[in-house]
Amino acid sequence: MSGNEVAMDGVNGDSFEKVKQRLKDRSKKVAQTKEMLSKQAVKSKEMLSKHADKIAKQAEEHERFINKVTHFCGVLGFGAFCFLLGARPQDIPYVYCLFYVIFVPLRWIYYRYKKWHYFLLEFCYYANAIFLVMLLFYPRNEKLFMVCFSFAEGPLAWALIVWRCSLVFNSADKLVSVLIHLFPGIVFFTIRWWDPAFFEAMHPEGTAGRASWPYVESKSYLWTWLFLVPLAAYSLWQVLYFLIVNVLRRQRLLRDPEVMTSYRELSKKAQKADNLWWRLSGLLGEQNRLFMYSLFHALFTVATMALTVPIFLSYRLHVIFQILKVSGNDMERGKLFA
Repeated sequence: MSGNEVAMDGVNGDSFEKVKQRLKDRSKKVAQTKEMLSKQAVKSKEMLSKHADKIAKQAEEHERFINKVTHFCGVLGFGAFCFLLGARPQDIPYVYCLFYVIFVPLRWIYYRYKKWHYFLLEFCYYANAIFLVMLLFYPRNEKLFMVCFSFAEGPLAWALIVWRCSLVFNSADKLVSVLIHLFPGIVFFTIRWWDPAFFEAMHPEGTAGRASWPYVESKSYLWTWLFLVPLAAYSLWQVLYFLIVNVLRRQRLLRDPEVMTSYRELSKKAQKADNLWWRLSGLLGEQNRLFMYSLFHALFTVATMALTVPIFLSYRLHVIFQILKVSGNDMERGKLFA
């Protein structure tokens, strides 16, 4: 072997060793980089965890503060309302109108965001809209008053008891839900029994004022305007609700299961509890549950509207009914904090 060949072999050997060393150095750098990145990742996770805990604590404190403020405002408002109810019952209808024009639009915005806006098509909002029209534009219309009385002390009032609504002062949503059902009954109670000046203006044209109210010759007048006419108005709402929710907006509801309706919410709760309502609604099969729900709703409305006639005629019975509504809501509130 010549000297040049030996020299070339030496050079090649040195080059191979250098390449090998470079590869080792690079692998070490890669390993060091990986180790550094993993350490940084661990540190980042720890920092994020600390920040998450801090944010969670701040959010909890913020929520607790909001609950305290809401509870304080709720109790203060309820106390002021009770004082006003005793001191100036004739002003209660105006307080109700103020409550409606402030909180119902706010509820629409909130429910639209939560995909609960179909709840605003329920009968309670339909009835409350009629109450507002009657109080502001037709306060002397005796027949419309009786229709509103039937709505307020019929299905709206009994819904509080049957569905076990709770008067929770630290939840604005629950508080508004209860007041939408409870407030109208109190309004029409004060008009019916505690505001005689209101009734002096309520009599058919061409007749003199009367000592007693309502101006009736037989109970058929009462049954007509406290039961039959309100039932016809309810039937109109039921048809409109079915057309809007189950026909016109059917595909929209099928595409988005997060959009809530009263039927979806109640059926979900009933199925989870496997209660009597769920079993009864399935008597005609799974495909007819919506029909059974509508049927039960109609029967409930008929029964509660029929009960408004004796309530309308008896002051004592009406007072007992007011106590039953308020105490029932308060008992449900107690269960939440038990």
